[in-house]
Amino acid sequence: MSKIGKVTVLNILACAMIIFTAVVVFWLLAKNNLFTDFIKDAENKSFDYRQKVLTGKKSNFLTKNNISVVTVDDVSFEYLWDKYGEWPIPRDVYAKLIDRIEQSNPKIIVFDLLFIKSLKSSAAADKKLIDTVNKYDNIYMAMNFDNIPEDARKPLDLPSRLQVKVDNQSGNNLVSNMTFSNCRTILEGLLNGRANVGIANVNRSTDGIIRTVSPFAYYKGNYYPYLSLLAGDYLLNGKFSGVYAINENSELTVGGREIPITPDGEVILNWYGEAGRVFDMVPMYKLLLDIENGQNSFDFKDKAVYIGTTATSLHDTKSVPVSRLYPGVEIHATFLNNLIDNNFIKKTSLAVDIVLCSILALITVFIVFASASAIFATLSTVMILVGYTFITYYLMYISNLWAPLVLPAIIVIIAFALSYIIKYIIKSRDFEYQYKLATVDGLTDLYNHRYFQESLKQQMETAKRYGTSVSLIIVDIDFFKKFNDTYGHQAGDAVLRQVAQVLKKNVRTSDIVCRYGGEEMSIILPNTNNKEARTNAERICKAVAEKPFKLNAADESHVTISLGVATFPQDGEIPKDLIETADRGLYRAKENGRNQVGAPE
Repeated sequence: MSKIGKVTVLNILACAMIIFTAVVVFWLLAKNNLFTDFIKDAENKSFDYRQKVLTGKKSNFLTKNNISVVTVDDVSFEYLWDKYGEWPIPRDVYAKLIDRIEQSNPKIIVFDLLFIKSLKSSAAADKKLIDTVNKYDNIYMAMNFDNIPEDARKPLDLPSRLQVKVDNQSGNNLVSNMTFSNCRTILEGLLNGRANVGIANVNRSTDGIIRTVSPFAYYKGNYYPYLSLLAGDYLLNGKFSGVYAINENSELTVGGREIPITPDGEVILNWYGEAGRVFDMVPMYKLLLDIENGQNSFDFKDKAVYIGTTATSLHDTKSVPVSRLYPGVEIHATFLNNLIDNNFIKKTSLAVDIVLCSILALITVFIVFASASAIFATLSTVMILVGYTFITYYLMYISNLWAPLVLPAIIVIIAFALSYIIKYIIKSRDFEYQYKLATVDGLTDLYNHRYFQESLKQQMETAKRYGTSVSLIIVDIDFFKKFNDTYGHQAGDAVLRQVAQVLKKNVRTSDIVCRYGGEEMSIILPNTNNKEARTNAERICKAVAEKPFKLNAADESHVTISLGVATFPQDGEIPKDLIETADRGLYRAKENGRNQVGAPE
């Protein structure tokens, strides 16, 4: 294999080893819950940031005028407390609200309030609410599931009319976070009456922020629909279907809308803005005053009307991507708005994420290897990250698509770092190879004549600076021309290589062995006086003479060498003088019969 081939193979092996190591390290990190949780949390934060930035641009997607929220806000809470002297207020108050709102012919009325258990002191008020609700078929009531121990509350069997059937072709676990062992039922007259009852449970991410809602809950072997899914189904279909289908693409079909479902069986909400600034908010106290005064100031015609609390003192506020204090009733309204506008967020699949990461990594690697400037490559990589960030922003804005941001950014940074490591290794290997070509003799693998001249000069300057000695041995192979004439030049080359190896094996690591020219070689011995140099020369001469040299596949022969020695400073103050002195010793050795170290003058 040629030297270039060896260098290329080594470069490929080095790159493969680094990439393999990086893959192993990344795989080990991916198996670590702390790392995966960090990636998930960071990606969620990036989603929150994009949602916040986009809130001002979503007016075109908002059915604000079609959804009203009658809210127990802070002012209404104080008004109701002063008027009725207690909280909760008598339930017949809600009956008045229902009758007043129904006068305007709303599409639906949705209560994000739990009317649990009968208040013994207000049985008449409870009955009034039940009777009023059962007059209409467009009232939606909320109830909650939980996991209270059975000995604290007996789990009740719910009416079959509240259950739904789910045809799940996706393979996703639809209720991985919404399976319950108990429930908080509402008034029996509502539960068994005409009211449409849905589930008000919502999910929080590990950081406590609500980004998703589960369309279904699971209790005692049956599915129960989310409150706003139930209401939206009625709005879109004009009736309650009772059967939901999820196709192989993990899409829930409701009223012609295909809602993307996550692997955990959730839908990702698309948020429109901060609390109180999205929907038509009607303070409850104003509506009650309107009723008391016999006025008709509020028009709810063809609207979906939610009734719930937004007062902070009633503790029904949650954290969502666009606001740290967001009322639960507005979360339900947001789901309905997403459903009506077919505006839920869809997250890219794992396969798409892998493709995105691979493309970004390849682009980064190409830029690093194609660029001669580290600054340009760094700035280009930063621009890749910035550009990709804008792409994810516009994908969410235009297509409601949640493309990953954190993991691709990490992959780009890793690719950038690895590319520079690999590029450095390749350059260093190429530099080493080029340096070797410039300084090493290709036949003998000894340093060449140019390197000899530079090294001798440098060693003499060092010896002069520190007051030490440096010696030089000149070596010539005896009767070398005869080897070439008798056995051919290939045999001569073989002798040169083998003699060079003997020289390298019989010197110190600090000594410098060079090919001086033709069959001549030289050895520079730092920190070596003349006596020590001659001893070394005699040992080398003997080692060569005793070794049989292979000339070709069939022939062997003994070879001898002649040597001359010179030492700085006594034999010369400059390299030229030192070389001439060693040469004279070499010629004296040849004149005296060869196979020896030339005697000093």
